[in-house]
Amino acid sequence: MMKRKYWILLITLLVILLLDQWTKYEVEKRLPYRETIELIPHFFNLTHVRNPGGAFGLFGTKRGGTGIFVFIFFSLFAIGVLLYFFLKLKNEKPLTFAFSLVLGGAMGNLIDRFRYGEVIDFLDFHLFSYHWPAFNMADSAITIGLGLLAWRLWIEDRKRFKRRA
Repeated sequence: MMKRKYWILLITLLVILLLDQWTKYEVEKRLPYRETIELIPHFFNLTHVRNPGGAFGLFGTKRGGTGIFVFIFFSLFAIGVLLYFFLKLKNEKPLTFAFSLVLGGAMGNLIDRFRYGEVIDFLDFHLFSYHWPAFNMADSAITIGLGLLAWRLWIEDRKRFKRRA
């Protein structure tokens, strides 16, 4: 029988990958490139943009070239490291779920890099003059997963500190 952590990984990966790829497909099909639909005035838009770079458009000045291979290599490397640490995990549900979210998000964006040479982004938040870089469902999964990991490490650190005191 398959361990619980592998079920959590499998289900989370499938949900994140399906949600991520479906939303990107719908944006690509229904919203022309660089077009915007204002959903909540002065706060939230759907905007079809492409990101040839890393997180938040870092290092992404143009499409193609050797940069795509660098991003694919680092994505594959990061997925490998995450899988290594995932395999070392005991059956601890919060960490298993957090790692699964990050893996699912990384794989969703990697699929885009293989398919298009860049990542489709569309969630566009802004408040007054502050504009957050557009992102997608995979980015959201990565952010939530990393937040859960950070929270769990913080809790463990507090427990360790209390034991010493």
